[in-house]
Amino acid sequence: MAEPQKQPTWLKPLIDFGPLVVFFAAYYLKDLFFATAAIMAATAIVIVLSLTVTRKVPAMPLVTAVAVGVFGGLTLILQDETFIKMKPTIVEVIIAAILFGGLFFNKLFLKSLMGSALPMEDEGWRKLTSRFAWFSLGLAVLNEAIWRTQTTELWVNFKVWGLMILSFIFILSQMPMMQRHAIAEAEDEKKDDNAS
Repeated sequence: MAEPQKQPTWLKPLIDFGPLVVFFAAYYLKDLFFATAAIMAATAIVIVLSLTVTRKVPAMPLVTAVAVGVFGGLTLILQDETFIKMKPTIVEVIIAAILFGGLFFNKLFLKSLMGSALPMEDEGWRKLTSRFAWFSLGLAVLNEAIWRTQTTELWVNFKVWGLMILSFIFILSQMPMMQRHAIAEAEDEKKDDNAS
């Protein structure tokens, strides 16, 4: 069986943001149904591209792709915007459930996904996992409040820009905790203790 290839630096941003940019542009070109079809096509393309380039598909884009396929399909078949608007809620609830479930069974799924990029003590991973799960639930509630009370245009802008900005702020807010639990710092402290 062929080994997975190293991921080029341009691929992750394309997978993470390409379909969103297509969705946003397609909405302003025509309407939400056109944008839904566009994001379904763009998501399928980036998944195939990831599979072609690296011979694997990352877990989170795959979850998103399934959700886009199911809820986008229902939106187009039934001609009902409700389904695509509920998609972020469902994805965030699934993420929170997986993370909380992992904590319950003492599994650190975020560490499995990002551990090589962010070397941290398990205590740091537990804190980050719990906070990320609560943050996901908060995004689910916020998405529900916005699509149910605001215009479609405002919801589209929230989905594309609001969720991205809130996620960026959340990650920045976790940096001090992540630095406190960084493995390199923990090892330096042990060396200092041994020296004294």
